[in-house]
Amino acid sequence: MAAMRPGAGETPPPDAAVFVISVAAELSGLHPQTLRTYERMGLITPGRTAGGGRRYSFLDIERLRAIAELTASGIGIEGVRRILELENTVAALRARNAELAAELEAAHEALRHAAGGRRTPGGNLPALRPTTTSQSVVVWRRPR
Repeated sequence: MAAMRPGAGETPPPDAAVFVISVAAELSGLHPQTLRTYERMGLITPGRTAGGGRRYSFLDIERLRAIAELTASGIGIEGVRRILELENTVAALRARNAELAAELEAAHEALRHAAGGRRTPGGNLPALRPTTTSQSVVVWRRPR
């Protein structure tokens, strides 16, 4: 089976490493040497060609723009690193929260199905309440 390649006029996915360093530098407003420095510092990780050339994605360009904006506002490079780490952590936690909310909703649906769509006071199944899009989590343990 042949590899899928975008046709003429199609936009590659945001994480496709397609830009050479000179284009990435121009798009981000940074000097190519700055991009190399940020790579050495671990702030950016461009893709590589078979020959070792750097290739940057749209997401890389956005990250470089964010770094440039933060440093232009007076934040030191270590502060920028910490901000980016915290943003990555928040994104990961939001994704995990969405996964857990989906699992909880699936469990509620399974309980509703097992109960025949009715609440079972005094039965083995807990009374179900509709889930909300709240960010809070309530943990409880059934008394023994």
